[in-house]
Amino acid sequence: MFLGEYQYNLDSKGRIAIPAKFRKDLEGAIMTRGLDFCLFIYSAKDWEKLAQKLIALPLAQSNSRAFVRLMLSGAADLTLDNQGRVLIPDYLRKYAGLKKEVVIAGLYNRLEIWDQEKWNEYKRKTESASEEIAEKLNQLGI
Repeated sequence: MFLGEYQYNLDSKGRIAIPAKFRKDLEGAIMTRGLDFCLFIYSAKDWEKLAQKLIALPLAQSNSRAFVRLMLSGAADLTLDNQGRVLIPDYLRKYAGLKKEVVIAGLYNRLEIWDQEKWNEYKRKTESASEEIAEKLNQLGI
């Protein structure tokens, strides 16, 4: 289970340290394009569950094809080095607009990697709309 918010810096080679408490769960993990221009990291087990759902989407629907392409073509195997760092491929760094300062957010079954400025802007917008969001979730039974 991934929870919490962590601030790190990308090094000159595009590597980022993964919080130590998450490293053991990331053997065989996958990194891919996320939503809202962040990156998603899934454990091997959770990635397999998601991938099976994605490939079951109807091929004839353009939105399904687009989403599957976004998630699967952007996927990369995650390899931790001896210092617990991962190399973020250049195309994923560009997609997420990652600069020097980044945030790793734990969201239970996945990690998200955000450019720190984008994360702070996203949080401000979400926090200011929290009552509206809560009302909509209430309609869904949450």
